[in-house]
Amino acid sequence: MNVLFGGFPNSTPLSDRDVQLLDTTLRDGEQAPGISLAPEEKAEIAAALDAAGVSVIEAGSACTGEGEREAIRRVTDRDLDAKITSFARGVRDDVDLALDCDVDGVGIVVPASDRHVEGKVGTTREEVVETTADLVAYARDHGLWVEVLGEDGSRADLDFLETLMAEALDAGADRVCFCDTVGHAGPERTYEAVSRLAELGPTSTHTHDDLGLAVTNALASLAAGADLVHATVNGVGERAGNVALEEVAIALDHCYGVETADTTRLYDLARVVADATGVALAPNKAVVGENAFAHESGIHTDGTLKDERMYEPYPPERVGRERRLVLGKHTGRAGAKAALAEHGVEVDDDELGAVVARVQRLAERGKRVTDADLLAIAEDVQGRDRDRRIELRELTATSGGPLPTASVRLVVDGDERVASGTGDGPVDAAVAAVREAVGSMADASLESYHVDAITGGTDAVVTVEVEMSRGDRTVTVRASDGDITRASVTAMVDALDRLLAAAPDGEAGPAVADD
Repeated sequence: MNVLFGGFPNSTPLSDRDVQLLDTTLRDGEQAPGISLAPEEKAEIAAALDAAGVSVIEAGSACTGEGEREAIRRVTDRDLDAKITSFARGVRDDVDLALDCDVDGVGIVVPASDRHVEGKVGTTREEVVETTADLVAYARDHGLWVEVLGEDGSRADLDFLETLMAEALDAGADRVCFCDTVGHAGPERTYEAVSRLAELGPTSTHTHDDLGLAVTNALASLAAGADLVHATVNGVGERAGNVALEEVAIALDHCYGVETADTTRLYDLARVVADATGVALAPNKAVVGENAFAHESGIHTDGTLKDERMYEPYPPERVGRERRLVLGKHTGRAGAKAALAEHGVEVDDDELGAVVARVQRLAERGKRVTDADLLAIAEDVQGRDRDRRIELRELTATSGGPLPTASVRLVVDGDERVASGTGDGPVDAAVAAVREAVGSMADASLESYHVDAITGGTDAVVTVEVEMSRGDRTVTVRASDGDITRASVTAMVDALDRLLAAAPDGEAGPAVADD
């Protein structure tokens, strides 16, 4: 069977369809190894999802324990516009626990494949159908919105799956869900299964990315008649993860003109979830990865400067991003000139050629070329001395006691300043001390902070790279030291100095592209 997205027979084109998203980051996403979200973190993520216009938020599994129920209550207490649900197993107690959390609905999971019916639950198909119908009726009698999920549906006998879901709908379920629980199916199998379910009533789809087909199978499901997609922010989830909410949202928006969420909030949403889960965004991640709108190649940079859409499928602003021109071994004259201009530095043709050559040589040694590197190269090529506005003279940090402390001595616009600070660790304390010493000039935001060990052993040297912004200007700076606190403070001070260097009056300088 061939799947023809948007042009399949006897169906309404996707462009004319109402498609919604159910986010399961707080439940299925949290099941990924190493992820544990505190109640307030769940509430904050739910609020961000609601602000982005996500229709349904699965806040957790009430049956997990009192801590999970507290987290679900934190979400329901927010009085969000989204429908809030709890995941429930096919037992009445789970529905009762969900009711105690004041949710709007439940997603009831029941076994669909014989592997789960017989091997996992130890029951029969007939008993599953009967239990499901009784449980749906019970939940509906208690005023809950009900969705029934056929676990491992992609490996189920489709005749049984159809019978099971038909009984669920007859019992009062609001919708049923096709679950590719282990990321087993291809788009043809998905299309076939969902087509049969969609003939029965409202159908959702729940896809995993074990074969790298999560988005493809979500689209195949919609092509087959589904109208709601289960997803997680950044694709977090068990094994290879769930289908990524941001990828589904932008694919539907860009390819079919279907609006499921406010796409301009997708990047901020991704950052909120990445910070809370501790799962960093891969640089090459679609939509929200660092490189999604970054251009280094001379050909690509030159083309992008001539036409912003030359090498991008859609404007970065559509997903809350900005375009970045980065420097590396493939940097050409156009890219280097544009990057320097963003920092207010003008060069002639000979100087530009020298800058490009040195940038490429630095990158070929395996170094990432930061803004500070570029500006230092330009200063050297032009024979200019750098007039620093902020300079680190002394740093002391202690972490042996109950409260880490740090003190710094800086020279700021010729005046020596001494300040101290406390924090969660020595780095945090040292950064607080720097901000105290610099005062209002430190009204810059730390956009990113990366640490890499560049030597092994107990005497390892670390490299800290920070990206900071002030106003509409952003810089990246790197510093290396055997002490992570000193490397961090050196990088931060240099970044602040660079942000202020082109603005003698203390105001932000020219804009620089950022993501």
